[in-house]
Amino acid sequence: MVEWLQQIDTRLFFFINNGLSNPLFDWVMPFITTKQNWYPLFLLIIIFLLWKNWKKGLVVVLLLIPVIVLSDQISASLFKPFFNRVRPCQAFETLGTVNMLIGMKTSPSFPSSHAANSFAAAAFFAHFYPKRQWLYYTLATLVAFSRIYVGVHYPFDTLAGALLGFVCAFVVYFSYDKLKNRIDHARKNRGDEKMHQNQQFQE
Repeated sequence: MVEWLQQIDTRLFFFINNGLSNPLFDWVMPFITTKQNWYPLFLLIIIFLLWKNWKKGLVVVLLLIPVIVLSDQISASLFKPFFNRVRPCQAFETLGTVNMLIGMKTSPSFPSSHAANSFAAAAFFAHFYPKRQWLYYTLATLVAFSRIYVGVHYPFDTLAGALLGFVCAFVVYFSYDKLKNRIDHARKNRGDEKMHQNQQFQE
């Protein structure tokens, strides 16, 4: 079963990496896959969210930090060493069949941290700003696709990374929601107690 899945994964990889190869993608995908190139856009999104509604935007930005840290650490420090999957650019290096568009990566392949972090951020933004979720998921999908196209990840690496990102976003939001409800409940109880005390004092 595992070998059968790996064969499918390999065929999908070569279909994307070789079969879809073209001059436009060869130029665009290395740019998309480099995370430093996303910093200006990410900063603009944060500024826009803070400008539109600074209280809500601040909550989202602050909570996004643990979302990314969680997805990045679980993927890079836990899953990658555990599965220790060889990247396609290494596995097929001697055959020369991989269309390598960026430098050789030697760390384990499964899952893709780029995909995990991108989809974690996309899912988190989409929860708070559902009207623009198509934009967030499109950008995350482009990042995941670029990792395959440039030759450093198998498709299942990015799929697993995306699923991990969704889970991490849900865990952080669920924890935040539970904490917020407890705080709101405690405030309501204190308000009710004060109101009751004032009524007794007036009597």
